[in-house]
Amino acid sequence: MNTIEITYRYDGVEASLRTRPADAEAARQRLNDGNRAFAELFTRHDEGLPVSRQVIPVDPRDLGLLPSGNAPQQRPFAAVLGCADARVPVELIFNEGPNDLFVVRVAGNTLGEDVRGSLNYAIDHLGDNLKLIAVLGHSGCGAVTAAVDVFLDPAGYFALASKHAIRAMVDRLLFIVEASAKKMAEAFGPDISRHPNYREALIEVAVVSNAALSANTLQREVERRHAHAVSTAYGVYLLAERTVWAPRRATDDVLGLASPPDDPLGFVEFGDAVLRSRRIVNLIGS
Repeated sequence: MNTIEITYRYDGVEASLRTRPADAEAARQRLNDGNRAFAELFTRHDEGLPVSRQVIPVDPRDLGLLPSGNAPQQRPFAAVLGCADARVPVELIFNEGPNDLFVVRVAGNTLGEDVRGSLNYAIDHLGDNLKLIAVLGHSGCGAVTAAVDVFLDPAGYFALASKHAIRAMVDRLLFIVEASAKKMAEAFGPDISRHPNYREALIEVAVVSNAALSANTLQREVERRHAHAVSTAYGVYLLAERTVWAPRRATDDVLGLASPPDDPLGFVEFGDAVLRSRRIVNLIGS
């Protein structure tokens, strides 16, 4: 039987300590490299290796071991807004340990007031350590699926009338679902809604569009707070592949976290990149 081992280790050796990224690009690259290592762990397993092992060194300062008796100080290099879905363990999929990431999780990774408050805290109080804020959606998101189903069958909205918290979440996502449906109709024609995989494709387009739009919104928040060393990124964790997917403008590269569009033309080009990506083309054809 093949074995997968993921070990968090502090062995008392100073050389095992990992330094923090120097800037936002280095932080994004570290997360992308970490996710690549995580995905490759399972690739080696699928190739039949008897043991597939990953060791993540842990800084003793992040466990309160040095100096003895003192509580560790928060020093994450990135904040991640992720979905509450239990299949998306953020630190694990980015190959990070304790105190590396400031993680905020909520269904649909939507930008409600509590989420904004938590991320603003990170911007204002985590000092020079914080370099990046990443918005991470995931494939088949249940919250986005609920919004897509209401969009496709508006009568279903009445079932949410007394479920105020769920309705508020769906309301936040409906705009991006409607925009995604419009983009698909413009690209593929109005009959695309009759395609047997239309619902699934619309979910995936809305998931990545929601992540990119949220990252853009947070970038403006970062700029308003004059946190010039902090940048934002977006991506979608693919549950089956265990990789991060992020179509982006002006390239066919889709792997790893990407910077969000920063202007209207950028969002048009981003939408084009999403629709020409292999993931969407495989669902509905070119």
